[in-house]
Amino acid sequence: MDGRLTFLGTGTSMGVPTLGCRCAICTSADPHDRRLRPSALVRWNEPDGRERVIVIDTGPDFREQALRNGLTRVDAVFYTHSHADHILGLDDLRPLSFTAFKEGGPIPLYASAETAATLEHIYEYTFSPEATYPNRARVRLEPLADRNPIHGVEFIRVPVMHGKMEIAGFRFGRAAYLTDVSDIPEESFALLEGLDHLVLSALRYKPHPSHATVDQAIGWARRVGAGQTWLTHIAHELGHEETNRTLPSGVALAYDGLELAVRL
Repeated sequence: MDGRLTFLGTGTSMGVPTLGCRCAICTSADPHDRRLRPSALVRWNEPDGRERVIVIDTGPDFREQALRNGLTRVDAVFYTHSHADHILGLDDLRPLSFTAFKEGGPIPLYASAETAATLEHIYEYTFSPEATYPNRARVRLEPLADRNPIHGVEFIRVPVMHGKMEIAGFRFGRAAYLTDVSDIPEESFALLEGLDHLVLSALRYKPHPSHATVDQAIGWARRVGAGQTWLTHIAHELGHEETNRTLPSGVALAYDGLELAVRL
């Protein structure tokens, strides 16, 4: 099955430009250097022509990202983990969820137990059995399994480390999306074989306790051997054009709005 992977945001938790910063990247005129918080979109058409839309993470910029990409529906959301830059746009699902609810029920949100607990705490007015807010999002939490079939496409959980925290990456068909990675457990490499597209976070060149550097990501890319590796979760230390000129063949910085044809 043919599908599309779109990068809704490729920046860090603070985004690029970073507030209060006047560095060369934050003041760059290159639109590729403007990066919203990290999120991705997977879309495909069923045999009857109906489009299916899956979002990975709803960060603080989700409303703007949805508008930019003309989203009118969401069939499911997969959460990588519970940090603010990945969950604080959940409430912006509200208008999209009203349509989904009329068509077949609330939007399923796939999350680990830890992430689900955080969502229930922050969005108590949405998830509490006693919630009375009439315009709350029509969503439901679903446990994140190792394999999660959605309308004919299987989303496979790929465990990765974010500092000392285990979080979820996802493989769908011949593509995989791994953000906020500081280490990839040995057993997860077996889930990354035979990829056309691999997405890896690469914060900057300087080491960070909970994020991969560019050099670490390049090393993993060589080991996985995907046809193309795209780097995301990019800090303001990396200029788009300048960095791409230094990267090896088959590795490149992604950018907001980049769309890839993927085999699902």
